[in-house]
Amino acid sequence: MADLLEQPNTQTELESAETPVLAVTAAATAKIKELLVARNIPNHALRVFVSGGGCSGLQYGMAFESNPQEYDTVVEVDGVRLVIDPTSLMYIGGATIDYVDSLMGGGFRIDNPNAVSTCGCGTSFKTKGENSAASAGGCGSCG
Repeated sequence: MADLLEQPNTQTELESAETPVLAVTAAATAKIKELLVARNIPNHALRVFVSGGGCSGLQYGMAFESNPQEYDTVVEVDGVRLVIDPTSLMYIGGATIDYVDSLMGGGFRIDNPNAVSTCGCGTSFKTKGENSAASAGGCGSCG
């Protein structure tokens, strides 16, 4: 994936002042476009966020919305707008969003370098220094 980061035509990055914050693969961008058309909401943005909960302590979320909030980071990736709130931005710095379609179930996948452990289904994670009562990989809500 390292070479994807160097090819702005196949992947675009959200950037803060110092480091890339979020990368989105071409497959994920294509799926987002497809969902926007299917739901007849072509002018909406995809909010990517992190919230408390999940078996590992934090969980990823995504939702379409029409208007970003005042302090959101907004970026356009190949015609698709993504919005991220400042708190979520702290947890997903350097992450890559991909879309995987497989016989066992497709979906968006987030490769987050800040996650020190993840739930078995990959939707919940724990960062360094975060305490969680649940054990990583043993999510009761997976599957």
